[in-house]
Amino acid sequence: MTQGAPRTPARRALLGAAGAAAIGVTAGLTAGQGTARAAETGRPHGQGHGRGYRSLPVPTVIAHRGASGYRPEHTLGSYAHALDLGAHVIEQDLVPTRDGHLVCRHENDITGTTDVADHPEFASRRTTKTVDGVSYTGWFTEDFTLAELKTLRAKERIPGIRQENTLYDGRWTVPTFEEVLRWADEEGRRRGREIWLHVETKHPSYFRSIGLGLEERLAKLLRRHGRHRANSAVFLQSFEPSSIQRLSKLVDSPLVVLLSGAATRPWDFVEAGDPRTVADLVTPAGLRWIASYAQGIGPTLDLVIPKDATGRLGTPTTLVRDAHAEGLILHPYTQRNENAFLPADFRRGTDPAAYGDAFGALKRYLETGIDGVFSDNPDTALLAAADLDAR
Repeated sequence: MTQGAPRTPARRALLGAAGAAAIGVTAGLTAGQGTARAAETGRPHGQGHGRGYRSLPVPTVIAHRGASGYRPEHTLGSYAHALDLGAHVIEQDLVPTRDGHLVCRHENDITGTTDVADHPEFASRRTTKTVDGVSYTGWFTEDFTLAELKTLRAKERIPGIRQENTLYDGRWTVPTFEEVLRWADEEGRRRGREIWLHVETKHPSYFRSIGLGLEERLAKLLRRHGRHRANSAVFLQSFEPSSIQRLSKLVDSPLVVLLSGAATRPWDFVEAGDPRTVADLVTPAGLRWIASYAQGIGPTLDLVIPKDATGRLGTPTTLVRDAHAEGLILHPYTQRNENAFLPADFRRGTDPAAYGDAFGALKRYLETGIDGVFSDNPDTALLAAADLDAR
């Protein structure tokens, strides 16, 4: 460790235990607290009754790519650690292999998340591609069969910030989504509870254009594992609304439209010549359109509380209120502990890899009434949720 103060395993174990305890705090709210919270958010608070996404604790803590603050992202090790820390839901991003298998990677460019560059047998696969209008040079999942991809090992994506995570480089392979579904079923039996997943289709228009459409493959796996129903323990999400609309015709699982910066346009809008931006989609009319086929939105945290010119948090927007008025839940992204990712007013010191005041930032975000949050550090988010409940 060459930057920042050391974060020892003992501290992580303590946070993990506290995070697990936070679940009990969230589930154990008094009726008065739950009623007050529901009045603020328009949503029932706490564990709820019955199955389905409305029964999840509010705020729901979604482990972003697993516990990616502590283990290399999108590995079974990262997913399992997130459960151990107490996360309510585990996220997967899906991209295809050349032979049509869905695997869990944040991007189809696997240059930074695997040891592919160390495999001379794949040196000739390095290429340049344009995905959603952006040029990338590296190695891509769609150029590998699953058998070839399984010869690679996963590694930490941002080692300069998360140097401790490099300890786990090479420990795990790239998991298929079917392996994750089997793992979730097994973990559910072992832990005596449903294991919730939050599954994203990555670059769906691009993959459909090269004959590797994601939605039909995903729906087939969901049906095989009984996660295609309205009360199934899975959310399906995408930055492309047309992908969510396609999925709405294939399965009844709850659907979430992801929303990037206000000035951006979903790539399927770009290809279709639809002039609407994310700013248009977060208006009451845009949210009403989303609610016609989806159950939630996943906005950036900046759409909930914008930052000013200095990077400090400003005044919350009306997005939470407006989305709730249309019956939509909000799962914003992404909370991280490191200074590099925090609003300027919650950074501590100048080391980008050091932890800042993550609890202070989370307090601001959770007080807006969001229904959940994606977090690389689910134990931190759970403790922040417990703090909110205690008040």
